[in-house]
Amino acid sequence: MSAAKRRAVFLDRDGVINRAVVRESKPCSLERLEDLEILPGVSEGLARLKAAGFILIVVSNQPDVARGTMSRETVEAINAHLARLLPLDRVLTCCHDDGDGCDCRKPRAGMLLAGGREFDVDLGASFMVGDRWRDVEAGANAGCRTFFIDYGYDEKQPRSPDFRVSSLREAAQIICAER
Repeated sequence: MSAAKRRAVFLDRDGVINRAVVRESKPCSLERLEDLEILPGVSEGLARLKAAGFILIVVSNQPDVARGTMSRETVEAINAHLARLLPLDRVLTCCHDDGDGCDCRKPRAGMLLAGGREFDVDLGASFMVGDRWRDVEAGANAGCRTFFIDYGYDEKQPRSPDFRVSSLREAAQIICAER
């Protein structure tokens, strides 16, 4: 008999784990490691989720690599720094742009499916936390329950997240209460 599948919390990076750069009411990726600022309550929220037995997987679109405005090395340095500071099990990144048609770029579910396979995750018992419509749709496409951190960005809004919250800390409280 095989062991029961595990549960995961998939997390967007910019705007969920660290402060997003906002220009003209729209979020943008960090450009330099020196600008990295972990959001308040993130360390505590992740520690709480980890203590509750969740696998923690960051899934992040970084299209500026494909656009030539950011290097893959910068993205990897930011991800490695976050992995050193926080109890993350994996950081998965899509460096493609919309026109590339890849399966990993959110709102497609490729990164969540890959993380789920790697850690033998029950996607239907897992969660996606994000601050943009693409995150929520990717989570729904993977069969996860979804959290939308609503910062009031001037952009397309998600269709129907399972929860609207103000922070990762709030999402962690709800997830742990539902166990």
